Amino acid sequence: MKNISIPQAGLVLRVVLGITMLSAVADRFGLWGAPGAPGVAWGNWENFIAYTQTLNSFASKSVAGILGALATFFEVVFGITLIIGFKTRISALGTSALLLLFAIAMATSSTIKAPFDYSVLTSAAAALLLSVIGKTSFAVDNK
Repeated sequence: MKNISIPQAGLVLRVVLGITMLSAVADRFGLWGAPGAPGVAWGNWENFIAYTQTLNSFASKSVAGILGALATFFEVVFGITLIIGFKTRISALGTSALLLLFAIAMATSSTIKAPFDYSVLTSAAAALLLSVIGKTSFAVDNK
């Protein structure tokens, strides 16, 4: 069996992290199903903002709405740029930072165990690793 190369591994990291980001966005817009359906975390924007407010207990509903919108914007941007391999290093660093902020919010609002149970820290570490790989296969950055 041929060994996988670092650029190929980077492609896998890019695509999986990008899909992870976009999947979370899809959930909050109900694309994975209605609230309460199996495997659905939020199912709509209102439930997502309520969760955002839970994670950021200092925030009013309007501030939670802004935080949720900002998180969603960056998840879409990072998700797309990771998948296509555009500005990969910056996108990966941004993804790692966003996931670390999420992990901190989970740990402080819930339990230290929560970010481990949902592999948030693993994804943040994977994004950090991606940021130092250099060129990855099938990336816009390579042209």
